[in-house]
Amino acid sequence: MLNARMGPGTNYRVIERFAHDERGLQQITCIPFYTMKHFSEMTEAEIKALPPRWCLMRSADMTKAGWVAQRYITPDDTEDSVAVSGRVTTSPASVSNRLEKANPGAAGSGDAMIAKAVQIVRDLYEAQVRAERGQGEDPLFGNSAGDYFTADIVEILHSRHIEAHPLWGAQDFDGHVTRIAPDSDSPMYRGMITVNVDFVNFGANRRAIHYLRADTSQPGAPLRIIGIEHDGWSFP
Repeated sequence: MLNARMGPGTNYRVIERFAHDERGLQQITCIPFYTMKHFSEMTEAEIKALPPRWCLMRSADMTKAGWVAQRYITPDDTEDSVAVSGRVTTSPASVSNRLEKANPGAAGSGDAMIAKAVQIVRDLYEAQVRAERGQGEDPLFGNSAGDYFTADIVEILHSRHIEAHPLWGAQDFDGHVTRIAPDSDSPMYRGMITVNVDFVNFGANRRAIHYLRADTSQPGAPLRIIGIEHDGWSFP
């Protein structure tokens, strides 16, 4: 069970308890409070000096509410289907067996940043699928690359000087994506968000680890991919 308290700290009395795998929670607010813009402007020292974050959470049926430590919650992962090479696989409905929330779009929260990062990666892979079907431009080598990657990564992609396909970590691909979700152990650390993509290629299970940060060189400091790591190979 996860204790929910009267206030943001262990010195406050426990007033409710949530199940370890509870879903559908609503996030009301979190403290310390910051927006993506605020977070991207902070120095590493300022980020490190922040106190542990607490969030005010409410159950889906609105019968329970209380403050919980953010380290015990992760965004609910909606069921998403990604089709590749004519096959479709539906991912599990949750990111992990830890307590999760159903409102990843809550403005100004770290969870909102994580949810946005997951959406960027999901959009990238869906665009790749469409391109392979001849239904749109290639998201890596076309004009839309800047919607997913930082400017320096886009330059590398457009040069075509890469060892393997950045999304698959291989020269060829025949398989399907099984899951796109934030890293269950460390979804965000000092402003960098980690999103895992699990997929099958030629019958073998593979994982691509995507790292995203706010790109302060662009207006609004949008989240962008700064690197992708595969087993034995990374890009760039």
